[in-house]
Amino acid sequence: MHKPELSIEFFPPQTPEGAEKLRNTCHKLSALKPSFFSVTYGAGGSTRERTFSTVKEIAADGFEAAPHLSCIGSTRASIREILADYSAAGIRRIVALRGDLPSGVGDAGEFRYANELVEFIRNETGDRFRIEVAAYPEWHPQARSPKDDLLAFKRKADAGANSAITQYFYNFDAYAHFVDSVRAMGVELPIVPGIMPIVSFSKLARFSDACGAELPRWMRKKFESFGDDADSIRAFGLDVVTELCERLIAAGAPGLHFYSMNQAGLTTAICERLKLGS
Repeated sequence: MHKPELSIEFFPPQTPEGAEKLRNTCHKLSALKPSFFSVTYGAGGSTRERTFSTVKEIAADGFEAAPHLSCIGSTRASIREILADYSAAGIRRIVALRGDLPSGVGDAGEFRYANELVEFIRNETGDRFRIEVAAYPEWHPQARSPKDDLLAFKRKADAGANSAITQYFYNFDAYAHFVDSVRAMGVELPIVPGIMPIVSFSKLARFSDACGAELPRWMRKKFESFGDDADSIRAFGLDVVTELCERLIAAGAPGLHFYSMNQAGLTTAICERLKLGS
């Protein structure tokens, strides 16, 4: 069985206490030897400075850092400035996304879709950055049809993306079908599955309903049966996610990208079960 590369996602902390917690989390997760840590970017660039400072700190500690960069609501001049800042800071990997407009803002800016951002980065910086893009095994919630979503993904690949990271999912067949579908379209991009460890089922259910990630009925019923038993929820969640990762690795997934929620425990436990990162 091959060993997939690991990568781990953080969100930029809002407080000094959160920043210190993230430093400790990053230190603990560095033991897994991830190929990079990514840092999210708020709607319309609302966390731009915090994202940049978090990325710079991770890079200064000797790890590869990959900032998320969303383009909706942005101008070419502002994106050009951000790219220059990241280049000067030694950043070599970017997660390029369309992103969301902040609530109440109607101006979409000079970019409409992620493929336009990928193309702009390539035209401005050549091969300086490795570009990651998003993929949606269960289809983007705003896509008009599965075919439209596949074509949108192909446009990102054709624009110069290096690899893709998926939205999290718990249905292995959705990932396998998505990969088969894009391969049939001639897209050979590595597609790394996004993995969401399960801390709280109630929070996961609300988030999944909002972002379009399916929670299979059998999982919902099992979690609901535990009520407020946090230990049972954690144990079952670990089993579910570990088994999913085992199937993905056996199927040849090129990597596993963990949505850590700025916590080290569950990601570490899953990787230890999988004997990864050591």
